[in-house]
Amino acid sequence: MSGLSQVDATVARPAAAASPCQSCAACCSYSREWPRFTTESDADIARIPSEFVDDRRGRMRCSGDRCSALVGDVGVSASCAIYAVRPEVCRSCEPGDDACQMARRRFGLTPICPMGVSA
Repeated sequence: MSGLSQVDATVARPAAAASPCQSCAACCSYSREWPRFTTESDADIARIPSEFVDDRRGRMRCSGDRCSALVGDVGVSASCAIYAVRPEVCRSCEPGDDACQMARRRFGLTPICPMGVSA
């Protein structure tokens, strides 16, 4: 198997030009507790369209565990309706980090290598 270990062979490697997030979005559907506002200022939150904000709970509005700003299907094709103004918790989730891998496991998706790590 050309020198790759069994573990290496099962880890998907995203194409250089495409973000693995666009075919995943598991983190956006993992838990209604994840999209919480923590470091955002009132001005940051005000930039997010109100239909996506759950003011009472201090987080993004969710339908079940799925963030209301998620467009598309987990593990297929997805995007964020508020990408440019998404909260810090969303910005800090990096493809392949521990949170990413945990969310991907929940949906039965193949693990991916952290960004910047090569085979």
